[in-house]
Amino acid sequence: MNAMTDNPALRSGRVELTATAGVLLMLLVARIAAIALDPGQLYADETQYWIWSRDLDWGYFSKPPMIAWIIALTTSLFGQADWAVRLAAPFLHTATAVFLGLTAARLFGARTGMWTSIAWITLPSVWLSATVITTDGVLMTSWSAGLYCLVRLRQGGGWPSALGLGLAAGLGFLSKYAMIYFFLGTALALVVDQPARQALLTLKGAAALALATVLILPNLAWNSAHDFATVTHTAANANWGSNLFNFEELGQFLVDQLAVFGPVFFPVLLVAIVQAVRGARQSGPARPRLMLALYSLPILVIVCLQAFISRAHANWAASAYAAGLVLTVAFLLSGPAWRRYALYGSVGLHALVGISMMVLAASVPLSEAAGVANAFKRVRGWDQSTAELSAAFERSGADALVFDNRNDFHQMQRYGSVDGEALYMWLRHEGALNHAEQGWPLPDGYGAPVLIASERPEEIPVIERDFARFEAFGEITVELGGDRRRHYDLFLAQDYRRVARSPEYEAQIERERASSSSD
Repeated sequence: MNAMTDNPALRSGRVELTATAGVLLMLLVARIAAIALDPGQLYADETQYWIWSRDLDWGYFSKPPMIAWIIALTTSLFGQADWAVRLAAPFLHTATAVFLGLTAARLFGARTGMWTSIAWITLPSVWLSATVITTDGVLMTSWSAGLYCLVRLRQGGGWPSALGLGLAAGLGFLSKYAMIYFFLGTALALVVDQPARQALLTLKGAAALALATVLILPNLAWNSAHDFATVTHTAANANWGSNLFNFEELGQFLVDQLAVFGPVFFPVLLVAIVQAVRGARQSGPARPRLMLALYSLPILVIVCLQAFISRAHANWAASAYAAGLVLTVAFLLSGPAWRRYALYGSVGLHALVGISMMVLAASVPLSEAAGVANAFKRVRGWDQSTAELSAAFERSGADALVFDNRNDFHQMQRYGSVDGEALYMWLRHEGALNHAEQGWPLPDGYGAPVLIASERPEEIPVIERDFARFEAFGEITVELGGDRRRHYDLFLAQDYRRVARSPEYEAQIERERASSSSD
């Protein structure tokens, strides 16, 4: 069944369809060009995903495997250049915009579908995410596809909708574990949304669940075989062992959402959710709004609680904004005229800011002149940094180059000239906290001389305790523009005998740091 012609609302929206296709195609081409012309290098996380793509598996230390599979595909077709690593990103977000537009058109008409697609492709966060390869970008394609298939199934769709739902749910889980929120939203929909319940509590719904399970099982098996490393990483990220009840962290997270989803869209979404919940007892238009709220509100609540208990990164609630955007656009296109002006103005503002950032990212001198060079510091200077580290390593005569920062380590793997077998990570804690520490730890008892490149001055006394010989070997400073720089302290060390990270040892380190800071 053709998704574009089997619904009357879609058949009547030829103008909207043409406009949407034009905008999406224009921005797709612009973003491919921006990736190709970007003067910077990969973010460290992107480099880590690229490293994964060279050793395909069903899972990795901190993420499921889909992003590595996608990078493996694009680099096998187009080579190992930075632009080839990122190439899938704009296509993924374009696909997400299409699925969300189709979802909105089915629920609220072609006009809402058009503006939903355009609003997604111009969201503040999407301007960045569509030009770098991230797990959020990969996740949202599956999430939006799953939402569309669920809506089709909810409206009487057949087996393609059911199998599409199962495929999207399974692939979403293999993209990022935040897909669990999709399963939570579906469970809530079963309870409170009768059309969804009637669609899912059937043989088709069972088939969707079975297909998703089949896709997910290999990753669960991988986690089991690797001591659930991802669970450990997630728990460390949650950081529940720190101080509880952080009003400042919660406030910062909420402010960050204004930049992620938009300064108008985010508060409007909250209002639209309240309206949807209040209309829960109604039939007709209120019902799909309630269903959409179920795929947005729980995520926002959970991540806000996480922020209040400990901390939450700005993108941790990203999955709330798929269904949330459909709900927001539908709200703004109904009711008083000011709502429509708010929609048009928001899309225009987001587009203006996004285009400006693309232009600034393409020119180092221009970003410096505009005073925003700091925004690009993490993707600049890696060629010079790794070249100077490689030269220092050659001068040192050491057998290995050791890092205390995973970002520097992974960038050295990609951009440096040192043999990969000579690169190691020094472990600050008792066990590995990231993929670099898991895969390349400096072996305890390593007796040969090593060159240590440290970007963490506070850890230097701790590193020194692990070596019998430890002496300064200079420093490296790389200018990144905008008065920003990357600095390394270099040390020649030998005879690595790692001190056990016991509670008593950690307490001693803390006492020494406290004493040093008070002097």
